[in-house]
Amino acid sequence: MAEQVAASMGMEVILVEIKGSGNRSVLRTFIDQPGGISLDDCERFSRRLSVSLDVEDWIPFSYNLEVSSPGINRPLVKESDFKRFCGKDATVRTRTPIEGRKNFKGRIAEVTAGCLELEISPGNAVEIALMDIEKANLIGDLSIRPQGS
Repeated sequence: MAEQVAASMGMEVILVEIKGSGNRSVLRTFIDQPGGISLDDCERFSRRLSVSLDVEDWIPFSYNLEVSSPGINRPLVKESDFKRFCGKDATVRTRTPIEGRKNFKGRIAEVTAGCLELEISPGNAVEIALMDIEKANLIGDLSIRPQGS
């Protein structure tokens, strides 16, 4: 549903997650679009998604809706995310250990056939099946200044 609302607004849903339980549940949605997301974009998307959720009544418990940009440490969720950010630095946590570890940090070298090649040091790469990734994020570069700053 969030993807349909975003598409109708020219946006993309990066990630939707439900955290907490009971009255403390939070439905968190990260959105993006070319040129970035503003606070006004988040508010417009939140209003439209909230109406859709109320009409469809898919979530059988109370929750707080949060909408935000993906931020500097953007989550990487879909195969297309990894392809789009090939050459960038990322952190990756796997569901099962690879070579005795679950946490990796390196440069996204290549993405093919459901597999990520992450260069963890010069000349040293690890292959990770995308379906084995529990969590992945870009490593934000604070030295890059937004346009117009």
